[in-house]
Amino acid sequence: MKVETVGVVGAGQMGNGIAHVFALSGYDVLLTDVDAAALDRALATIGRNLDRQVSREKISPSDRDAAMERLKTTPTLTELGQSDLVIEAATERESVKDAIFAELVPALKPGTILTSNTSSISITRLASKTDRPEKFLGFHFMNPVPVMSLVELIRGIATDEATFETCMEVVSRLGKTAAVAEDFPAFIVNRILMPMINEAVYVLYEGVGDVRSIDKAMKLGTNHPMGPLELADFIGLDTCLAIMNVLHDGLADTKYRPCPLLTKYVEAGWLGRKTGRGFYDYSGDEPVPTR
Repeated sequence: MKVETVGVVGAGQMGNGIAHVFALSGYDVLLTDVDAAALDRALATIGRNLDRQVSREKISPSDRDAAMERLKTTPTLTELGQSDLVIEAATERESVKDAIFAELVPALKPGTILTSNTSSISITRLASKTDRPEKFLGFHFMNPVPVMSLVELIRGIATDEATFETCMEVVSRLGKTAAVAEDFPAFIVNRILMPMINEAVYVLYEGVGDVRSIDKAMKLGTNHPMGPLELADFIGLDTCLAIMNVLHDGLADTKYRPCPLLTKYVEAGWLGRKTGRGFYDYSGDEPVPTR
């Protein structure tokens, strides 16, 4: 199975990063989003990020120009139907993903591999609602995609070997490293990471430490590059909560119960950097703790 054309669904933080790395690696990329303005923002973001790579001598100016030339956008989801590989990178809500696949699947050519960048939702369940569960795979990139070298590959119960091997080759061509995960809630990275973030929120909720103390303790005490609350803001508190709910519902273990304070922040619309406020307020020159 040969992959040369790639469709990416969703032009947000993850989608534009995925489109970036595929275009830079020589694939023809078609990016779509329900919001036409998001497509314009994605192209601008990709252009800036490629320029940054040029300035740091990671790529040449000709590499940048060739990548931008290979990247196209469309507001019409079904135009991705002729792609060899489609990566869904929409919001982390199963109902949204199901609706995307329901519209897209009738337009797909028979050999298209369909994948999801989901960080926690069952690949087997998503695949079962399509016409090609054997050609369905979890293709989970880390954020920010152009910088992070890991990709989690998750096989559903019906995923065939040819699909898996093809996606392994794609990861290699991207210059990234694959970690193979079984299809259980949140897979490997978020199964470990999100409970740590949730526990940091509990430490804040219970008054054991304030925002700065918690982040400082983990950065200096365990040599993490970002504190857990700072990282939660970077990821998006709504995404963190969604993953904790998947873990709690899927594994039925109280140790995965989302912290009430995390729920409250999301209810307030304080989702982190993308809304300008989360555990930190980002409206000034320097982030300031909100608690």
